[in-house]
Amino acid sequence: MKIGLIGTRGVPARYGGFETCAEEVGKRLARRGHDVLVYCRKGYYDRPFGFFEGMRLVHLPALAVRSLETLSHTGLSLLHAAKEGMDALLVFNSANSPLVALPAAAGRKIILHTDGLEWMRDKWSGPGRRYYRLMERMAARLPIVLISDSREIVRHYRQAYGRETRYISYGAPIVESRDPSLLGRFGLEPGGYFLQIARFEPENNQLLAVRAFEKLETEKRFVLVGGARYRTKYAEEMKSTGDSRILFPGFCYEPDVLRELLCHARAYIHGNEVGGTNPGLLQAMGAGAIVIARDVPFNREVCAEAALYFRKDADDLREKMRWVLAHEEEGRAFRERARRIVRERYDWEEVASEYERLFIEVAGAHV
Repeated sequence: MKIGLIGTRGVPARYGGFETCAEEVGKRLARRGHDVLVYCRKGYYDRPFGFFEGMRLVHLPALAVRSLETLSHTGLSLLHAAKEGMDALLVFNSANSPLVALPAAAGRKIILHTDGLEWMRDKWSGPGRRYYRLMERMAARLPIVLISDSREIVRHYRQAYGRETRYISYGAPIVESRDPSLLGRFGLEPGGYFLQIARFEPENNQLLAVRAFEKLETEKRFVLVGGARYRTKYAEEMKSTGDSRILFPGFCYEPDVLRELLCHARAYIHGNEVGGTNPGLLQAMGAGAIVIARDVPFNREVCAEAALYFRKDADDLREKMRWVLAHEEEGRAFRERARRIVRERYDWEEVASEYERLFIEVAGAHV
């Protein structure tokens, strides 16, 4: 089959869940003999890759404006894909609903990944939130297959719009430490730091985590990996902390380094409160991290009994950090439960098989 993946920043995955899904699913489908095209945004990569992990990459421009970047790139990608004779297209992000409507009405075989509840993100103003809510409603009315990566999102679409979506989660590998010396570039030692990896946005609660840690009596460090593509007051306020124990190393795209950071963290702080199944959370669990997660249904769906949960309150998060520091033996049970959940429920090979079955079903192909 000839399959197009549209609506992400591209691969290699560096920026978020959509990119991770495109890479992990795309490369597995390519290994199984499918012709996979991934549409990438110029400006996110130092140089274009013609091929990556068996996938063909098409780099197209996008407007460097937050509200128009995704739509402009998706529009160009759909135009390009129209000439490629695709058997099926997977379009990520319900914000792309208006662009999908016309080709869907013309009979194109399209699957739309709904994402999380984008309209709830604090980064959007009133008009932005109204737009994303409208796009979600439009997606629910399109005559195409919708995918949700979380059962909570499936429930939302059913309750809000009476629309069924297909549940296909993300995946994650089970990993072990290979080279702890890589921590040396940050001046870290195994078990000597708390870790959070996410884009610097209010709904990820990094500022709350900084405030919690500032008053935590410990010699351990707090490492916040990530950043913001656009300059924001939120990120600037985070970095204005006077606590020398808190490190901001920026984005990190090196798999080996990320593996070591996850494997040796005293605990992983997952502050994300909007969205479905988070790939970064799954990766932390696959590395056997003790997870301290924001107490929202999406995170409880993934972690179940394998995490400590905190309210949106710095004091509550600080108490969970203290518990981790004081209960090393009990923490091992959390690590074991986390890995078991990933192993049993979030295997990338099975996720890729679910997508493959769906593509064949939608395209009416016989493979």
